Amino acid sequence: MTGKAKPKKHTAKEIAAKIDAATTNRGGGKAGQADRLGQDKGGHAKLACPLCRTPAPDIKSMQIHHEARHPKLPFEPEKLLNLHSSAPAAAAAAAAEATTSKPKPGVRGSLKK
Repeated sequence: MTGKAKPKKHTAKEIAAKIDAATTNRGGGKAGQADRLGQDKGGHAKLACPLCRTPAPDIKSMQIHHEARHPKLPFEPEKLLNLHSSAPAAAAAAAAEATTSKPKPGVRGSLKK
C-alpha cells in the first residue's frame, strides 16, 4: 500500500520532448510567416497544380497528386505553377481568364449592345 502516495516522475524522454516543443519554431505566428509565404529558402509549398490549384512542396509530390486526382490527363511538369517565382501566378491566371471570359450581363441580366 505504499505506492499510492508516491508522486509520478517524468522520464528523460518526456522532459526532452517538452523542452524540444517549447524551444523549436514550428512555423506559427510571426516567426513562421516568412516560411509560410515562401519568402525564405523554399517555404512550404513551392508548386501548385494548374488544374485544381492544390499546393505541393516538390515535383514528386505533385506527380503523385496528379496521378491520383487527374488520372486521364498526362502529367506535364512544365505547366506547374511555381509559387516562389518573382511573378505572381494569381495575376497571370487572372489576366488569362479576363481575355477568354464572356462579356458580363448588365443590370437585370441584359447584354448591352
